[in-house]
Amino acid sequence: MTCEIKVQQTNAFLRTYKKLHDNQKGAVDQAVAMIVRNPGLGEAKKGDLLGVYVYKFDCVNQQFLLAYEYDPATRLLLLVGSHENFYRSLKR
Repeated sequence: MTCEIKVQQTNAFLRTYKKLHDNQKGAVDQAVAMIVRNPGLGEAKKGDLLGVYVYKFDCVNQQFLLAYEYDPATRLLLLVGSHENFYRSLKR
């Protein structure tokens, strides 16, 4: 018996995702698929960002970060982007 995992996106994630080039979207889609299968891949954050996980992956020769929260049934995609200003944007 497999339960359907629901993937939800915040407006901040969607805004950034729409601006990406097609080849970057492919890399992000792959990272999201990895997180859906194994949500423990990301690094758990502490302090202000308790409960948030950040998965680092290669996106067209650049390191991208994908922030998300999860429980057994859902994956909430918070933000995606390069390291520059990533955590500052995430805290908003």
